Amino acid sequence: MRNDELAAAQAYVRLLEATRAALADPEDGPLYVPLLASPIAEADCALQRAGLCGNESRFFDLVSSLRPSMSGGGR
Repeated sequence: MRNDELAAAQAYVRLLEATRAALADPEDGPLYVPLLASPIAEADCALQRAGLCGNESRFFDLVSSLRPSMSGGGR
C-alpha cells in the first residue's frame, strides 16, 4: 500500500469512527453532525491525492486490509 493510499484509508476510518460517535445518541446527533465537516474534508482530499475517487473497489480493499473487521467477514 502506498503512503497516499494508506492516508486515504486512515482518513476514511477516522471519518467512520467520528460518524459513529456523533450519531451514537440520536437525541444529541444533530448537535454533533457539524463536527463531521473536518473529517469529511480530510477524507475527500486524501481520496483525491491517492487517485481513488471513482475507484471504490480498490479503496475498500485498502480499507479492509487496514481494518479487516470492516470487510463484513467477521459478522
